[in-house]
This record gives sequence, structure tokens and C-alpha cells, in this order.
Amino acid sequence: MDTLAIVGASLAGLSAARAARAQGFAGRLVIIGDEHHRPYDRPPLSKDFLLGSITAEDLSLESDDDGLDAEWILGGGAISLDAATRTIRLKDGQSVTADGIVIATGARARRLPVLAGMANVFYLRTVADAQRLAPKLVAGARMTVVGAGFIGAEVASAAASRGMDVTIINNTPVPFTAQLGQDMGAVVGKLHVANGVDLISGAAIEEFYSEEDNIKGIRLADGRRLATDVVVVGIGAEPNIEWLEGSGVQLGGGVLCDSMGRTNAPGIVAVGDCAAWFDDTIGAHRRIEHWTGALERAALAVQALLDENAPQQPLKPPYFWSDQQAVKIQFAGHAIGHDRLEIEAGDTEDHSFLAVYYRGETPVAVLGMNQPRLFTKWRRAIAVPASKPESTGLVAVVP
Repeated sequence: MDTLAIVGASLAGLSAARAARAQGFAGRLVIIGDEHHRPYDRPPLSKDFLLGSITAEDLSLESDDDGLDAEWILGGGAISLDAATRTIRLKDGQSVTADGIVIATGARARRLPVLAGMANVFYLRTVADAQRLAPKLVAGARMTVVGAGFIGAEVASAAASRGMDVTIINNTPVPFTAQLGQDMGAVVGKLHVANGVDLISGAAIEEFYSEEDNIKGIRLADGRRLATDVVVVGIGAEPNIEWLEGSGVQLGGGVLCDSMGRTNAPGIVAVGDCAAWFDDTIGAHRRIEHWTGALERAALAVQALLDENAPQQPLKPPYFWSDQQAVKIQFAGHAIGHDRLEIEAGDTEDHSFLAVYYRGETPVAVLGMNQPRLFTKWRRAIAVPASKPESTGLVAVVP
């Protein structure tokens, strides 16, 4: 292999580049990104960066000793791929042909078309998004967060800490159910309520009211009306895979891969938020939008790309963390198909506890709130994948 092209210049792409060099690839390395920025860390965008505790320079993921010797093509991005010839066409008309390709184009915030063009509506995915939102965190102002996902909850936490009047609107009966299940989702919901956030669950938005180019109010299906100064939309993410349509790479809610990141097209692998790897523990393709997945799985995919005889390796259980209302939330494992939940330590009322999800007698997932040491111990206990539950199709796991 003489040329390796990585499409995507965030954590997954950078991790793939590092893995390639670490595994002995000495050829031409091309890294293509649609943003003008070099790789930067995204989790702090909704936490310390939003609050001004760190700067854009602090977000940099590169280190002085990376030694990548890479060609960087930034600020344009890829618009199409011919998998047969492994040729990538870029927005500026250039093309890059490679012997191996890593697809790491990530995901983007899902948008509400009805709010297009509104000046006080924000999404949070990039450093530019966070820079636009940060000045709006003003004490006494009203913020409405649409969607009870973890990014929205982190923004709500930051806003509440600044003295804003914060409301979260959630369309399911219990918030955070997709990530934590109903019981623990309710516990995290209570954490926000205890810190002054107005959490409205099981709600449907009927109408947005605007003046000029600003949303001023929201009417819910039950007739309630909410006034607002700032709207943050956190309703999930969509994988950036449209540029691959017609490429010959199989898609299905993500780039479909085997359990080492290989696509159906020889010489092409996928990693990060855009990739749906097959997960033996659930018997389905699984797209995981977690920082650790982007960091760790890149090395497996690159190994599979550089060595067609690379041995199959078990995937580590998914892991994510979130800082909300001054509480560190950590989760690892596969909660899908669990049949009981045990509080192993602490008290949910104090928001300092450790909960273990079981399937039969086997621990399959663990949740910790302000229990980092005990969580680490239990995380090791679930490191060996359990037998798969009955499940088919594609599962998207997003914190």
C-alpha cells in the first residue's frame, strides 16, 4: 500500500492516522477534512469551552510527537467516492486516488426545518457552533432546550450554572431512556429538576412563535405556552454519508461494516460516528457516537486495512461519560436486553451511586454517578461480552 487516504479530520480520522503510522505504514498519508480546523476535541464544547474555562487552543488533539508526516486537505471535504477505483472527489474539483481509504466523516446535528433561519436557534456540534452560543448564556435570560439528549442536557447544565431560566422539552415520558433505560433516565431527570431546570416530559411542540428572525415562544400540544430568548435543539445526529451514495459502499443508517470496520468494498474501512460496525453481542450493526469508540476502534480498522489476515478482536463494551449539574455520569456496556437493575452502592436520591444492569446473573452494563473509582472496577467486570440477546437490524447508541 503506497497511499492511504483518511476522509474526516476529527478524532476518528486522527486516531486512524496515528494507528497507521504506529502499525508501520510509511507511505503517503492524506487527511481530508471539511472544516478549516485541525482535529479538535468535541466533548468540552458543551461544557468547559461553552463556559469559557478553556480556549480553542486547548481543544487541539494533536501533539508535538505525532510524527504523522501527512498531507492535510482542509476546508473543502469530499463530495463523492468511486469504490472500485478508490478515488475521492473533493469540493474544489481535486481528486485523490488511494490504495486504502478510511471513512471517518462523522455525524452532524439533526435539524428542525421549521426553525431554519432563526437567529436565536442553536445546534451544538462544532467549535463554531459553541462560539456562537456562548455569548447567549446570560443570567436571567430564558433558554429552551428541545430534546433530552446528553448534549442538550450538558448545555442546560451550563446555562443553569450561569443563572439562566432553563426549560428542557422532551417528547418521551421519561428523559434519557435511550441511553440509560427508564429507571435511570428518571434519576438523571430528577437531577436537573433539583438544580432548577424545568423538565417537561411527554410533550409535543405544536407551534413556534417568532418575531422577525427570532423565536419568542413555543406552544405545546397540551396548550401550554413558553416564552424563550434562546432555543437549543438537541434531537440527535445524522451520519455524514450522503456523499457515499452510488459509491459502491453499502449504507444503512451508517456505513455498514463488519466487526473490524471493513466495508463491503475491498480496501475501504469506516470508523467513528458515521460507521455502523456489526456487534456480535447484540447481533446487529451498531452505530456508536462515543468519544472512546472513535479513539479505540480506529486501530482495529487500520489493522484490518493494512493486513487482510488481521485476526478478529473482541470489541470493548461502549463507554461514555457526561458532566451534568456538577455530577459526573459514566456508563459502559450494553443495556439492551437487561432484565434487572441493582443499586450496588450509594443512593439515587443523593445522585452518588453505582447501578449495574444484569441479564440473568451476568452484569452487562454499569452506570455511575459521582462514583469514578467504583465505576472503573465494575467496568472491568463487564469487559468480556455477554451472549447476545435477541435483536436484529441497526442500533444507534448516542449519549
